[in-house]
Amino acid sequence: MKKNQNRRDFLRTASALSATMALSGGISGKVFGQARGIEGQMAPEIELDYWIDANGEPGKFSVTESRGKWVFLKCFQNWCPGCHSSGFPTLQAFSKKFADHPDVAIAGIQTVFEGYRSNTVEDVRKLQLRYDLPITMGHDPGDPDTHERPVTMQAYRTGGTPWLILIDPEGVVIYNNFHVNSDSLIEYVESQLS
Repeated sequence: MKKNQNRRDFLRTASALSATMALSGGISGKVFGQARGIEGQMAPEIELDYWIDANGEPGKFSVTESRGKWVFLKCFQNWCPGCHSSGFPTLQAFSKKFADHPDVAIAGIQTVFEGYRSNTVEDVRKLQLRYDLPITMGHDPGDPDTHERPVTMQAYRTGGTPWLILIDPEGVVIYNNFHVNSDSLIEYVESQLS
């Protein structure tokens, strides 16, 4: 029994490493000398009080209920220049290709860990409209008084924004890092769906 568990753990880690190398051009998950991300691990649920659907109406999103699908999560902040220059364009391209695909789930999450006045609930809908994103989006505010990080950042050990997470249909995080080559990402997911 333990031998089979070790083999599964090895295969998860190898799969995550392979995906990371393919999608990032070999960039490691280290940020400022500290290991980030949870590649090779089971994806935790994200419980937020605020989700909107593709039409801006109250919605929901569940990593657990998306099991069996490829899940792409994009963490952002409204005031983040990198989110606007690379993160949102990647999210747009991915959404354009896969938003209607039955085997893909996509969510954008505003993970606020600074600039609380510039990263509001209202900004989530504004960004959804600005970038024409037909996807579920959420707001994960953290705590401006205690400086506690948003739950998504804690659960996925993200290093800030823009941050991208790819979860395979078995629920394993196979990519968890700042940037990704959007063409490689789309090609990779397409190849896995065929």
